[in-house]
Amino acid sequence: MWDNADMLNGCADALYALAAGALVFAGGYALVHTSLLPLRQVTLQGELTHVTRAQAEHAARAGASGTFLSVNLDAVRRAFESLPWVRKVEVRRVWPDRLQVSIEEQVALARWGVDAQTGRLVNTYGEVFEGELPDAVRLPQFAGPSGSAEDVTRRYAAFRQALAPLRLEPQQVLLSARYSWQLRLSNGLRLELGRDQLKEPVLQRLARFVDHYAQTLGSLNRRFDYVDLRYPSGFALRVPELARSGAEKGKGVHQDDVKHVRSSGDKA
Repeated sequence: MWDNADMLNGCADALYALAAGALVFAGGYALVHTSLLPLRQVTLQGELTHVTRAQAEHAARAGASGTFLSVNLDAVRRAFESLPWVRKVEVRRVWPDRLQVSIEEQVALARWGVDAQTGRLVNTYGEVFEGELPDAVRLPQFAGPSGSAEDVTRRYAAFRQALAPLRLEPQQVLLSARYSWQLRLSNGLRLELGRDQLKEPVLQRLARFVDHYAQTLGSLNRRFDYVDLRYPSGFALRVPELARSGAEKGKGVHQDDVKHVRSSGDKA
């Protein structure tokens, strides 16, 4: 071996490479952890309405440990994402001594749940999150089976657009366990839309109601509290005065208490 020049040269080259690698590693480690590059500042970007200064400072202290180069950006991001009302966080280094934290806050679109007092809200992406808002803040109410918030949010936008010609807003969008849709409008009227069907989707039923509103409900000097749209060629109206009159006579709500508009068929 010792008289093999090629082998000796190969061993020497390997040792040189190993030594060079160790020097690079040591130099890199020293550079990353050197006190000459301290982390001096964490700045926030984004329109913050619900995140307080105290919460932001607490998250910065919890996540931003180390020097400018050694600080764990994922740890900083997780610390800020754990704050209430924070949806998304991006963190980057800004030479020579600063972290820039960009925060996207949740934008509440509706309250979530049948109770609507659970502290659960829905954002504009259809995501459910925990958040508290005063009762004075008026938001629509969504409810549905687990995992349906995104679908309910999409339908809310479609229902709102369909009702725009009537200048009415959906204040409640409820999806039952059987995936039947129900709306309560800004004038107190409740709409029973039923389930989606290939022959007649719920949006088609709602469009039919909007088209005939002026000639039916809009032309009658009477208050209605319930409209059943689950008919293929018409809809039924429930008149509260007739219902109360029937209850006073001891017969409850009878079929005569419901007024049918246009021809009616089997419910969907």
